[in-house]
Amino acid sequence: MKILYDRCLDFSEDKIDSIQYYADYISKEADLLKYNRGNVLSLRLKGICEDLSNNYEKAIEYYLQSLQAARLIKAPEYELAALSDLAIAYFAIREPEKAKEFYLQCARMTEGDGKIPSLINTYNNLAVIYTQLKQYDSSRILLEKAVQLGRPLERRGLISLSSTYNNLGNLYFKEKMYDAALPYFHQNLVRHSNNNDLSSLWVAKLNLADVFIEKRQFDSATIYAEGAMEIAQRLESKSKEADSYSILAKLAEYSGNYKKAYQYVKDWYSLDTAILHSDTYKTIASLQERFHAKEREAENILLQDKIEKETIRTREVTLVAAALGIIGVLIAIGFILKREAHRRLKATNDLIVQQNARLSELNYEKNSLISIVSHDLNTPFATIQIWGQVLQNDFDRLTEEQQKAMNRILQAGAYGERLIRQILDVERADIGNHKMQLEKFDLRAFSEEMVENFKPMANRKRIVLHTEIGKKLFILSDRYLVSRICENLLSNAIKYTPQGRNVWLQLNEDVDTISLKVRDEGVGIDKEELPYLFSKYSKISSRPTDGEGSNGLGLSIVKRLVEEINGRITCESEVGKGSVFTVVLKK
Repeated sequence: MKILYDRCLDFSEDKIDSIQYYADYISKEADLLKYNRGNVLSLRLKGICEDLSNNYEKAIEYYLQSLQAARLIKAPEYELAALSDLAIAYFAIREPEKAKEFYLQCARMTEGDGKIPSLINTYNNLAVIYTQLKQYDSSRILLEKAVQLGRPLERRGLISLSSTYNNLGNLYFKEKMYDAALPYFHQNLVRHSNNNDLSSLWVAKLNLADVFIEKRQFDSATIYAEGAMEIAQRLESKSKEADSYSILAKLAEYSGNYKKAYQYVKDWYSLDTAILHSDTYKTIASLQERFHAKEREAENILLQDKIEKETIRTREVTLVAAALGIIGVLIAIGFILKREAHRRLKATNDLIVQQNARLSELNYEKNSLISIVSHDLNTPFATIQIWGQVLQNDFDRLTEEQQKAMNRILQAGAYGERLIRQILDVERADIGNHKMQLEKFDLRAFSEEMVENFKPMANRKRIVLHTEIGKKLFILSDRYLVSRICENLLSNAIKYTPQGRNVWLQLNEDVDTISLKVRDEGVGIDKEELPYLFSKYSKISSRPTDGEGSNGLGLSIVKRLVEEINGRITCESEVGKGSVFTVVLKK
C-alpha cells in the first residue's frame, strides 16, 4: 500500500481517476489488514485528487481529516505532508496569510528533525508566501538559506534546486529587476527541456514570456507565451490554460492590440470563473472551524473522563468521612466541591468567551477578504475604463471595426464594475445594517406606482403589464425593503419574458397575511433547478430573452429581503409556460 501511495504522488492531473481508484483501494485494504496508516494515506490521496480537479473546498476537507488522522497515530512525516498540502491549497485560493500559518508550522517541524530536503522545500514555500505578501526581504533570506543548504546536495545529484531558482526569479520580477530575474527563468527552461518535465517547462515559458513583456521585447514574449499555451493544452489543464490566456492578454495589451486582448480576457474569464467559485471562501472557513470543533470535542471527552474520575474519588472521601462521623470534614469537602464547581464554571465561561472571540475573528477575516477582493477586482476594470476613455478621445482616427471593439471593451469594463457592486450587495450584509423603518401604507397604491415605473422597460419589449389588486390593502412593514423585492421580481419577469407577452402583479388578502404575486409568460424554469433558485450565485439554464445580463444574485437578495421583514417566498414554474413568484407578508 505504501508503494501504491508513493506511486500516486508522482501522477499528474491527467491521471486523476487512477489516484481516486488507488485511494479507495488503500482505504479498503487497510481496514482488512488493520494497517493504521492506511486511513492517512487514503485521505491525502483523495485530497490530492480534488486538488488536481481544482475542487479546493473538498481538497481542504480531506487534508484536514488527513492532518487529524496523522496526529492521532503520531506520524510526524504525514502530519508535515498534510500541513504542506493545506498551505498549498490556501495559497491557490488566494489566502496567503492562512497559507503562511501552515507553512510556519511546517518550518518548526522540519527544523526540529533536521532533514535538509524537507527544510529546503519549506523555505521555498514560505518564501513564495512572503513574496505574495510583498515582504521581499524575508523572502530573499529564506531563499538564500535554501540555496546555501541545497548546493552541496545538488552537486552530488541528490536534489534539484529548480524551484528555488524559479522563486528567486519571481522575487526579482516582483521587485521589477527583470534583467536579474531572466537568468533564473532561462536556467530552468534548459533544465526542464532536457528532462521533459512538461508542467515545470510550462512554468518556465510563462515566466519568460512575462519578463519579455515587461522588457517590451514582444517577439520573444510571443514565442514563450504561445509555447506555454501549447503545453497547457497538451496537458489538458484548465488552470494552466487560464493562466496562459492571462499572459497572452497582457502581451496583446502591451503591444497595442486591444481587440485581441479583449478576446483573450474573455477566454481567461470563462475558464477562471469555472475553476474557482466565489462561494468556496465561505465554505472553507466553515471547514476550518469544523476541524477545530473536532479538536475541542476530543478535549471535552478527556475533560469528561477527568470529571468522572474526580467524582469517584469524591464519593470515596465522602463515604470515609461518613463512616468516621466527622461532620466538620463533610463541611470542608462540601466547601471544596463548591469552590471547584465555581472554578470549572469560570473555565467553561472563559472557553465560551474564547470561542466567541474566534467567531468574531473569522467574521472579521471574511469581511477583510471581501474588501480586499473588491478592491483588487475594481482596479483592472477601472484601468480598462480609463484607458478606453483615453482612446475614445481619438475616436475619429480609429477604423469602424476598431470603434466597435473600443465600445465593447468599455461595455465589458462597465459590466464588470456592476457585477462587483452586486456581489458586494449580497456579501457585505448591508440588509442587516439597514435600520428597519416600519410604517403603515396602502399596498395597492404602492403596487400601482411600482408597475408605472416599470412600464418603460416593458414597452421596449412590447410587454403588457397588468395589475389584479382590488380594494385598498394596508400593511405594516418597511416600505424600502418591500420596494426592493418588487423591483427585483418585476425586473426578472420582464427579462425572462419574450416580446409581445404579458406580466401580472396580483395582490390577495388572507386573515393575517397578504400575498404579492408576480406572474409572467416567460421561458420558465426546469423543475430540477427550482430547489437552487434562491441560492447565491446560482446559475440556471433559463436565459433572458433579449440578451439582458444575469449573474444569479437577484433572487438570493430577494429571499434575504423577504426574510428580513418576516415573510416567505415561493416559486412555481413550467418550462415554456412561465413562472409565478409568491411573496407572503404578515399584515
